[in-house]
Amino acid sequence: MPMFERLGHVLVRYRKSAVALFIIGILLSGVIGSLIFSRLDSGGYSNPNSDSYKVYEYLKDDLKVEDPAVVVVVDSGSLAVTDPGVREKARVLEATMATEAGVTRVLSYWSSGGEPTLKSTDGKAAYILIYGKGEAFTPESQKLGSLFQKKYDGPVNGLTLYAGGVGVVGNAITEKIAQDLKISELVSIPLTFILLAFVFGALAASAMPLIVGVAAILGAFFILFLISLMTEVSVYALNLTTGMGLGLGIDYALLMVNRFREELHHGRSVEESVVTTMATAGKTVFYSGLTVLVTMVSLTFFPLPFLKSFGYAGVSVVALAVVGAIFGLPPILALVGTRIDKGVVRKSAITPKEDGRWAQTARMVMKRPTAVVILALIILGILAAPVQNIKFAQGDSRMLPASNKAAISTALQAERFPGQTGTPIEIIIFDGSNRLDEINTYATKVATTPGIVGTVPPQVIGTDVRLVAYQAMLPRTPESQKLIHDIRDIKAPQGTLVGGVAADYTDSQDGISQTLPWALGWITISVLILIFIFTGSIILPIKAVLLNVLSLAATMGVLTWVFIDGHLQWLVGSFTVTGTLDTSIVILIAVVVFGLSMDYELFLLSRIREEHLAGKSNIEAVATGLQRSARIITAAAVLLAVVFGAFITSGVTSIKSMGFGVALAVILDATIVRALLVPALMRLFGERNWWAPQWMQRFTLKH
Repeated sequence: MPMFERLGHVLVRYRKSAVALFIIGILLSGVIGSLIFSRLDSGGYSNPNSDSYKVYEYLKDDLKVEDPAVVVVVDSGSLAVTDPGVREKARVLEATMATEAGVTRVLSYWSSGGEPTLKSTDGKAAYILIYGKGEAFTPESQKLGSLFQKKYDGPVNGLTLYAGGVGVVGNAITEKIAQDLKISELVSIPLTFILLAFVFGALAASAMPLIVGVAAILGAFFILFLISLMTEVSVYALNLTTGMGLGLGIDYALLMVNRFREELHHGRSVEESVVTTMATAGKTVFYSGLTVLVTMVSLTFFPLPFLKSFGYAGVSVVALAVVGAIFGLPPILALVGTRIDKGVVRKSAITPKEDGRWAQTARMVMKRPTAVVILALIILGILAAPVQNIKFAQGDSRMLPASNKAAISTALQAERFPGQTGTPIEIIIFDGSNRLDEINTYATKVATTPGIVGTVPPQVIGTDVRLVAYQAMLPRTPESQKLIHDIRDIKAPQGTLVGGVAADYTDSQDGISQTLPWALGWITISVLILIFIFTGSIILPIKAVLLNVLSLAATMGVLTWVFIDGHLQWLVGSFTVTGTLDTSIVILIAVVVFGLSMDYELFLLSRIREEHLAGKSNIEAVATGLQRSARIITAAAVLLAVVFGAFITSGVTSIKSMGFGVALAVILDATIVRALLVPALMRLFGERNWWAPQWMQRFTLKH
């Protein structure tokens, strides 16, 4: 007896015990997993294998130099910062700040003896730099940022204060994401349940996807908590966990419940229906989940902890969605039995039709396959066209709403101060103390590099030399990346390493570029192998990958048009147009969309193959397969689009773009790709769809 049939019989026999264990597992995961919320950070963009990270460690460990956690701009209004009254007020303010919990030291324009880089270009504002114990973007740094934004942002004793810096920005992003997550869940969960009731036609059946989804989310939180004990986990991973948990819970439960009801309506007993569901839909869920899982694994290849966090979250939530659908759902179905249709909402949705609109659509498409393919490719091509304007950067304060205090403070710093004082370029020349003439020549070349607005003379520290330079532009932008490349192209003394936030950003982007081919190779090869094993075809895996690439290109084109060119703000909500997309979010969207597209591909192909193996012709197998699965795919896509589309309400641009991108991609995939291109291409290839060399067929799955 095949494995999934045996598992089905076991789960039916011990259904009460299985359900009890499933519920206990969910509750324990929820209790322990909730501890993850206090262990998240908003950073993780650094490449730990880079030159900039070596400089960071040297400054932190050897020189005990750290970046300020908070940067407070003190605006003196119409008076100069050198005014005695302003100076006295600032000194009192600085002394008060130094006594705050978590502050290790403070430095200001006034206490530094009038350091020019700490004064605005108009001479009427200056910096107070606040240093703390925590590193950038850690919970400690964010706690300090939260304190200073509450107490030192606004009018104080005749001065106007603006709190900014990594602690403030990190805290603002974390708080905004947490608030937005609550709002998106308040929107998506009730709306999802209403749509599920409409799709399933009965309240009892519509509860099943939420059971699987919630189990996957809470289980993933538990695993992320365990991972956070060993390495950092990004706050952004929460959005992916909830989105994919609900989405995959819906996908897999739709497939399983739909097949279970189909078997019941054919007159089979509850046990027979569960066993057949496990042998067909259960097997599809397992291989579909495996395909999504290996795709999500690719995110762990990247050196950035930020992307690794998404990989951990993705793998966890996919694995637990599969576990919930295969081990948790069947015993529940066995207990519910024929009551699965209780609470009728839409009677026509309860009994699946043998022939209907989807079968008719497939036959219509297959009558004119060439014309349909050309039309679909033209539509996807038009949508993909703007992708030629795509530019990448990393998230900074501009991903927050322009009205956010942290965003206002950062914008003020960029407008009124000569350079990025809080985020300088740090250059270390190891063993350079006996080569000062060479180093001074190098320092002169650095100072005259376009984009540099000031430098601090080389400082000898033991046998090493430190050179600090200030750039004009924000550090996490394409312009700063070009500047770092220009500086690194200058002939430098031996032992020179370039660091600082701009170099950190550059090394992160370069690390992503270098890793991307390996990640793409892993995704392509693993998906080709898995779909071949599942379908026994050489043609279908290649076709699936190519169609997904087309769908993804169209999604990236629309993302470029919206978030780089600034269109459709009436639909997605207002955001600051920076002319770039967040590199990590784009990669995340691409990987998630590719995985989910393969999910739908296997849903469709499994049913077509089942009909084909039952003796139907290629055309009838496609028509019947589409009729039996397209309703599920479309419903799953709409529901998944609702779940991720709710993230569009977020005030954080990167989350907004992720929600929009995934929602758009699954809708494109379920309509243009699955409903039009797949049946048209299946018709054009005919029986060759299922071809594979004889020697390879022994490696395929027996259906």
